[in-house]
Amino acid sequence: MSRILAIDYGKKRTGIAVTDPMQIIANGLTTVPTSQLMDFVLDYVRREAVERIIIGHPKQMNNEDSENMKRIVPFMNQLKKKLPDMPVELYDERFTSVLAHQAMLAGGLKKKDRQNKALVDEISATIILQSYLESKKYK
Repeated sequence: MSRILAIDYGKKRTGIAVTDPMQIIANGLTTVPTSQLMDFVLDYVRREAVERIIIGHPKQMNNEDSENMKRIVPFMNQLKKKLPDMPVELYDERFTSVLAHQAMLAGGLKKKDRQNKALVDEISATIILQSYLESKKYK
């Protein structure tokens, strides 16, 4: 099997998570400046076997797309052009930042570490990916 890569796309920074090759568990990989995201993803899929890419779908409480979606769509379109054989899916990312902060609190991280936005983005990507894995398990 190969990995699944998840992206928590942000205006400045993007959190990235991947599964193990057996697709059992999601792990935070890194956070990259969004301006370098395409290069990072292309380089990663050259080095590692990746089955699909999941991108967090930012939605508001009324189920409408949030403001960030206008940046995600062009990125997705470019990604699909550069990796035409790679499935790219959106997955609901509501509450992932809140869950990331709760996970950091539960993990005993100090206040200074919890304010690290890059870490929050990476944990959010991990939560998106783990939620995606669980949703596939029950289908």
